[in-house]
Amino acid sequence: MPRPRLCRRVRFRPKTTYFKPRGIPLRELETITLTPEEIEALRLKNIKNLDQKECAKKMETSQSTFQRILSSAYKKTAKALTEGKAIEIREN
Repeated sequence: MPRPRLCRRVRFRPKTTYFKPRGIPLRELETITLTPEEIEALRLKNIKNLDQKECAKKMETSQSTFQRILSSAYKKTAKALTEGKAIEIREN
């Protein structure tokens, strides 16, 4: 049985929850989903310019967990941009 997932602090809710390549109907696109934790990690690290220790502290998680969340967000975002996929930001 897997370990239960812990709640992480997310202080940001984006106004827009879908992004897609221009000129391609959404029904023709594959979608990549980002979690609220992944968006928060991207925001803290890249917009707020905090170091990983500070980011992890603000999200109330360990630094290694923060790194895994951030790495997942980077990978998903890069895949969507390079392969022309839509990005959905899931709301809990």
